[in-house]
Amino acid sequence: MEDLVSLRDAIAQRTTTARAAVDGYLTRIAAANPTINAYHEVFVDEARAAADAIDTKIASGSPTGALAGVPIAIKDNIATRLGRTTCSSKILENYRSPYNATAIERLTAAGAILIGKTNLDEFAMGSSCENCAWGAVRNPWDTTRVPGGSSGGSAAAVAGDLCAAALGSDTGGSIRQPASLCGIVGFKPTYGRISRYGLVAFGSSLDQIGPLTQSVRDAALLYECLAGEDPLDSTSAVHAVEPVSATLDDSPRTFRVGIPSQYRKGNSPAVDAAVERATDLLKGMGATIVDVDLPMTDVGISTYYVLAPAEASSNLARFDGIRYGHRSTAPGAKDLFDLYAHSRAEGFGVEVQRRIMLGTYVLSVGYYDAYYRRALQVRRVIKQEFDAAFAKCDVILGPTSPTAAFPIGGVTDPLAMYMCDVYTVNTNIAGICGISLPAGLDHASGAPLPVGIQLQAQAFAEPTLFKIARAFERASGPLPARPPALTPAA
Repeated sequence: MEDLVSLRDAIAQRTTTARAAVDGYLTRIAAANPTINAYHEVFVDEARAAADAIDTKIASGSPTGALAGVPIAIKDNIATRLGRTTCSSKILENYRSPYNATAIERLTAAGAILIGKTNLDEFAMGSSCENCAWGAVRNPWDTTRVPGGSSGGSAAAVAGDLCAAALGSDTGGSIRQPASLCGIVGFKPTYGRISRYGLVAFGSSLDQIGPLTQSVRDAALLYECLAGEDPLDSTSAVHAVEPVSATLDDSPRTFRVGIPSQYRKGNSPAVDAAVERATDLLKGMGATIVDVDLPMTDVGISTYYVLAPAEASSNLARFDGIRYGHRSTAPGAKDLFDLYAHSRAEGFGVEVQRRIMLGTYVLSVGYYDAYYRRALQVRRVIKQEFDAAFAKCDVILGPTSPTAAFPIGGVTDPLAMYMCDVYTVNTNIAGICGISLPAGLDHASGAPLPVGIQLQAQAFAEPTLFKIARAFERASGPLPARPPALTPAA
């Protein structure tokens, strides 16, 4: 299984073709997707046509982009003119976007080929990819287990070698947590670094688009292609994007790694062991290990589950069956508001309904100050804690997820599911950047399952984060060969 950069170079050097790459992925998708359910829609004819056009350009010596000929999968909450944009929800089952997201425009301008749209937890609300209108996504390492969420389809597609890379979105860990559970790299950029234009909004002050890849250098290349100011997104940052790929393999000179005591409790033994190994590796690379304090770690989940549902309640109000989405045909609707209620009850799944109701409650008269305003105040304190920590270190090391992948249907308590993101939500709350890296295997269940570590850096410190992540990746080496997990679930 080669990474995106290797495939891109092979296509450019004409040792293979974009068409051969696309056909190879399409063959694997046809064989594996009925089991994994990573893709909701595959662009067979369109991908082949795009590949032929790239091959013609290369053969004629015409200029091509940095991603020329590379097949990339897209999480199905990112708007594409090609195919549908459903957010894995029945309420948008047949919605076709009239425009491309800015991230899609930048990908295709760089020569990338869109190979399909991937399944997700409905409207990106979940940590397991079980909350999908088209059925649960399965982990390629063990198809009885979840891939993580909400970008589980994208993570499973990359881990299962069903695309060269994929885009996901991260509101509270939805790129990094599935990357950890699937044994790949998942990168969440600084808030505002990559345009949100065309990303169907969940929590507008938290959402970010980012890549899921086989390697750090793949993630760095995609970041360079996607990042930058966008006049169509008023929240996009005006900071110039520093190049990262050209110096990615330069060994970091002196750097400091912070380890919070709050990240050392409640994890599986394999996760704690992975963090310890990572600490030793980084120390061996010349890092200075420092203790940092993030006492608000434990309140991140409760803060997030006030802020994110509040924003979701507002953002999803447009899906009423009149302006957008499924319209109920059930008899008995007495008036317009009754029609809204029927349409939304039929179109939204249980988890989305739960979060809409929670968000509406915390924004309601009499509760706004007690919950939403208080959560905003706590958000400020969380950001200040990270600022203080980064005064002592360049990156913060910890687990991505407390455990390896759990069985499908194995976590039924919503609060227990929410705790899967205990180490990732505060990255979004503070607006900083983070990356999940493969860091070992958990053998506790018998079959090996990946576990990941997370590095976080302060806002707009992506060059530092990528350089340290790449150095760690090179020092740790690849995971052992993957088991033949693409078999029907028991």
